[in-house]
Amino acid sequence: MLVVTNVIVFFLLTSQGMTEDGMFLLDHGAMYVPKIREDGEYFRLFTCMFLHFGFEHLMNNMITLAVIGWNLELEIGKFRFLLIYILSGLGGNLLSAFYDIWTAEYAVSAGASGAIFGVIGALLYIVMRNKGRIRDISGKGILFMIVISLYYGITSGGVDNMAHIGGLVTGFVLSVLLYRKADRKGRTYSRR
Repeated sequence: MLVVTNVIVFFLLTSQGMTEDGMFLLDHGAMYVPKIREDGEYFRLFTCMFLHFGFEHLMNNMITLAVIGWNLELEIGKFRFLLIYILSGLGGNLLSAFYDIWTAEYAVSAGASGAIFGVIGALLYIVMRNKGRIRDISGKGILFMIVISLYYGITSGGVDNMAHIGGLVTGFVLSVLLYRKADRKGRTYSRR
């Protein structure tokens, strides 16, 4: 559902203009801290999660979401998955906004990667709770993916690393709060 929504939004916007253009995305809901602070456009913290700078940006995010997301959804269900995804995206965007304010360097920001990093953070916690593995996913594999993804973001230009880190931490914390491990008979239990 999330992949389809992102793709539909992308192609609707592509039919109206250039999605690689920051001003075009700003006009359609991308995050920009001065617009949030001065104009009270808080909706941008949410809408920017469904906008992407071009087809390559969209495909990178949607392939990652499809591959990683279904694993998390199988473990926690649709509602908790959606909750983690949306709140992680918001958490990532808030950290990004605070960082922009702190550095006084404002950039137009868009993309689902903060939310996707939240999904990865949630999976990391679930793998840890399951002795380092769920199905084909290992803790070492997730950690390797996190390190490589963050390294790529840090060494590349135009990447909102604070949104990635904020999403990752938010997803991990939400998973701690929302995940209930199932025993072998399918019953769930939680720590007390």
